[in-house]
This record gives sequence, C-alpha cells and structure tokens, in this order.
Amino acid sequence: MIHDGRIFRRARLTIGCLCLIGMALSGCAWFGGNPKPGWIDGTDSDFLPAHYVIGVGQADNRNSAADQAYAAIARVFKAEVTAQAKDWESYLLIENRGSTNAERRLTLDTVTRVSTDKVIENVHIADAWYDSNRGLYYALAVISRSQAEASLMDRMAVLDRAVEWDVVESRGMIDKLGKIRNLRRAVRNLVLREAYNADLRVIRPSGRGTVAAYNVNELSNELERFLATNLVLTIQVAGDHAEPIQRALTEGLIREGLTVKINMAGGEGVAPELLVRGTVRLFPIQVKDPNFKYVRWCSDFDIVEAATKRVVGAVARGGKEGHLTEREATAKTLRVAQRELSSEAATAIAAHIFGEATLPAAAMPAGCPRDDASAQRDGQGAGYLKKEE
Repeated sequence: MIHDGRIFRRARLTIGCLCLIGMALSGCAWFGGNPKPGWIDGTDSDFLPAHYVIGVGQADNRNSAADQAYAAIARVFKAEVTAQAKDWESYLLIENRGSTNAERRLTLDTVTRVSTDKVIENVHIADAWYDSNRGLYYALAVISRSQAEASLMDRMAVLDRAVEWDVVESRGMIDKLGKIRNLRRAVRNLVLREAYNADLRVIRPSGRGTVAAYNVNELSNELERFLATNLVLTIQVAGDHAEPIQRALTEGLIREGLTVKINMAGGEGVAPELLVRGTVRLFPIQVKDPNFKYVRWCSDFDIVEAATKRVVGAVARGGKEGHLTEREATAKTLRVAQRELSSEAATAIAAHIFGEATLPAAAMPAGCPRDDASAQRDGQGAGYLKKEE
C-alpha cells in the first residue's frame, strides 16, 4: 500500500509538472519565461528590416503594449505621407481656400488616415514579452514588406485606371458640370494614389515609389483654371437682411473653390453659368419663456442654370435664437444665419456642383412663410421649421 501510494503521489506530481510546463509554454511570451528577445533592441534575426517593417510597444498591460506597437508602425507611415504633402499644396488650397491652416491640416490628416489604415490592415502582433523586473509588457507588431507591397500596388493600379478614365473623359466633355466633376474626382483619386505611393516608399527597402502618369498640382491647377473661366456663379438674395446674407454665402462659396461674380450690372467678363437665388426671412415668434424673446430665421435657395432657367438643385436652412430683448435676439439670429449659410449651405451647394453629394433637382418645400400674414398667423413659421419648437 505504501508502494502504491508513492506511485500515486509521483504520478500526481508528474501530471502537475506537465500542466505547469504547458502553461509556461503557452504563456511564456507574456509571463517572462523567455529571456529578453532581440527585437526589443532591434537585433532579432527572425524579423530582419529587409523583410519586415516593425513597431515595438511597451506598457504596464498587454493590450496597451499591443496598441503602442501598432501606433509605432502607423507613425512611420504618417510621417512619410506628411513629408510628401508639399507636393499637394494646390489641392489642399482648392479644398480649403481662404480657411485656416488647421482646416488644411484636417484635409491632409483625412487622406493620411485613409491610406495608412489600409496598410495597417496587414499588421499583426508577432511576439510579446513580459519584463518581470520592471513590470512592463512588450509587444512586436510587424508588416511583411512583400505582402504589403503587393497590396499597395494593386490599390494603386485601380486608382491609376480611375484617374486616367476621369481625365480623358473630362477633357473630351462639352458639359461643364460633367467636366468639372470628372476632373475633381481625378484629382482626389490622384491624391489618394500618391498617399499610397508614400506608404510604398516606407515598405520598399529602396525607399522608392512608382511615378504616376499625372501630377497632383498640374491637375489641380487645370481644375482651378476651368472653374475660374467656365463656371462663374452669381447670387441673388431677397428678403430680410439680404446684403449681409448674400455676402456670407458668397464668402462661403469662394472658400469652396468656386468663382462668384458679385456685380452683374457691368456685363464684362465671363457670363455666369449658375445662379444661386433665394429668400431669407427673420421674424419674432411666441414662445412660453418669461425671460427670453425669440426670433426665427428661414431660407430657401435654388441653383439655376442661367441659360435654361432650369433648377438643378435646392437647399433650405433655418432655426431660431433667443435673447433678453427682441432686438438682441434678431442680431443673434442674423449672426447664426450668416454663419450657417456661409458654412453648411455653401458646402452643400459646392458638393452638389462637384458631384460629391446630391441636392434635390427641384425646389424644396418652402421653409419660409409665404408672407407676413401667414407668419403672423402661424406664429412659428411653416414647414419643417415648426417642429423645432
């Protein structure tokens, strides 16, 4: 019995040891069972720089360490795209004419994120290690250069074909809006293609990309010249505070890269291709608020072909503002109306012209009351504005 008991205890000890060994083998990367790996110091023969782009992250927990490793790789690609941005200045200026450097920075960051995120799809955590002495987790993120290069080349080939098609189409079109939309799309795809090309420079050990058939600045300048000489807009605003409203909308459209003709009386220069016409109203409304007076604003605008008088798009905006007196509420409402028409409405109109969004091709239901009597009768305005109460 004693002999059998020893055998049982030895068997149990053996099973326990095997379990511990299995746990160590499965989790030694995170629990420090192995000595410090060479990739932490960049000296690992399994992940040679000629074959991999690597990123090392460290943190006090394993998930954060992995996130830091991914971020290290992303920074490498973002830095290269940013370095190439000087070649896209014309595009960035067209995208955000007259706006701040921060907004141009946002445009560039958007392009960077789109391209870099595609590359990061090929990243995986290849190894991990826990430093028990320092209480730190380490993670190694890697990208296979050969796999990433093949993926990037495929994407760039698709964009090259799209750019070629749009450029050829735009240069052969008579329809001005169609020409602008094709050329605009070609420029945007070319910028994205060049962002991928910057990623390719990181992936390739040689640091070389592949030259595109077109240049971003050249296409951007071609688009800008055509807009300036072939698609001139004019604006007509009726109703309350028409002059400051018209000025705000004009400034917004110019920021979007469009040419707006202010004075129609002279007749000199290029005849307008499109007319943006609309009505703006401001009127007091009754709201059950003992402390504030409220004023509502509403606007309806049509985009009209000057030659055919055909409405090709329409947009409406409105809202209400409150203040201590009706005069102060009116002043505040006017400022808000100017800001929204200069930004939201102008952006919507430009996006429609450039083919990046679609506005209704017929007049929208009126956002403004038809006359003073109806405004006084309704007390709140008409249409969709009423639901804002």
